[in-house]
Amino acid sequence: MNIILLSGGSGKRLWPLSNDIRSKQFIKLFKNGDDYESMVQRVYRQITTVDPNAHVTIATSKSQASVIKNQLGEKVSICVEPCRRDTFPAIVLAAAYLRDELGIDAGEAVVVCPVDPYVDNTYYEAVDNLQLLAEQGGANLTLMGVEPSSPSEKYGYIIPKNGETVSPVSAFKEKPDAETAQKYIGQHALWNAGIFAFKIGYLLNKAHSLIEFEDYRDLYNKYDTLTKISFDYAVVEKEPSIQVLRYSGSWKDVGTWNTMAEVMSENTKGNVTLDRACENTQVINELDIPILCMGCRNMVIAVSGDGILVADKERSGYMKPYVDQISTQVHYAEKSWGIYNVIDAQPGSMTVKVTLRQGNRMKYHSHERRDESWNVVSGFGRAIVDGMEYSLRTGDVITMAAGCKHTLIADTDMSVIEVQTGEEISKADKTVYSLEE
Repeated sequence: MNIILLSGGSGKRLWPLSNDIRSKQFIKLFKNGDDYESMVQRVYRQITTVDPNAHVTIATSKSQASVIKNQLGEKVSICVEPCRRDTFPAIVLAAAYLRDELGIDAGEAVVVCPVDPYVDNTYYEAVDNLQLLAEQGGANLTLMGVEPSSPSEKYGYIIPKNGETVSPVSAFKEKPDAETAQKYIGQHALWNAGIFAFKIGYLLNKAHSLIEFEDYRDLYNKYDTLTKISFDYAVVEKEPSIQVLRYSGSWKDVGTWNTMAEVMSENTKGNVTLDRACENTQVINELDIPILCMGCRNMVIAVSGDGILVADKERSGYMKPYVDQISTQVHYAEKSWGIYNVIDAQPGSMTVKVTLRQGNRMKYHSHERRDESWNVVSGFGRAIVDGMEYSLRTGDVITMAAGCKHTLIADTDMSVIEVQTGEEISKADKTVYSLEE
């Protein structure tokens, strides 16, 4: 299989665990053996279980590229959007990346899926069938529609011409009210879950008729000039040659704390105690402090360095406008090299716990308006400061004045306390260099 996974989102719907860097698909809430895994790790594991030779490309924003590398390593290809331009430009960029950078033939089919459904392996077996249908060329576009379990008002609907497993598409309908949705279901309608397949050459030809570009690199360089438009509006609703594959297996759109609670394998994660009077309550605690819940019913409680949520499950789906009013610095971020966790922040200083995985290193960089020091809590590694290399072990401290170029290299897993001091502490105050400079 050739699969493009769309990984976007602003990180507001699962606050305070999600933020602009760690969107919902990267939160590790699903049990896999003795460990926890995120949505993106779960999805990748399911895809490669169905097809061990599957080639997966994740289309994502700059802010999410590091966490994808942290969680999946080099297992997947990453097509980074220079800025957000909705799903049509993102998918075109990914298709051009497959052809021009990875050398995949334009005659091959690719399937585009969201990265965050909660499904079983039959979903990806159907995705495999979807690619085969696209390769056979019976239609320019092949969609996968989910058989509705209820007349939901949350999804758009695909109206097929018949109730067969594969059918030509008659029409698309926007999110209806419940009564109208029930009428659609009587017409064999399917939920539109944003899953579709096409030959790479088809989409690039379509894109060339709408966008003037030569190849992937040219498109990347002019990406910020592209019109923001969804794939549905730009392509799907205008394509006369389109068919849909009916999927009748399990499928959940995990978009709120309420729906996330339905698929969590355990009611609690972290240092949490529930008394016997608690009912239908899930608690996730990322802090090193205990949480005691007594008599909580139909609630979700989530605690992180970015904030605390205490909500009725049904009300949790309406939290976005309130979260938009909360302005706070991101305290937790997964980087390509490890984890960055703010312990304390105040005017003139910031204290951060930095965890590097063995064999990884930070970028070689400098700051003009702050000094930094590293106190090694555990592990062994090396620091390079203005071209000079220093060995580091547990208990060692090294200081970098403003303007010094520096990086940290982990020879084993390392934990370091980083203290930043200065009149202005900002992530914008960073200049990156190559180690040869």
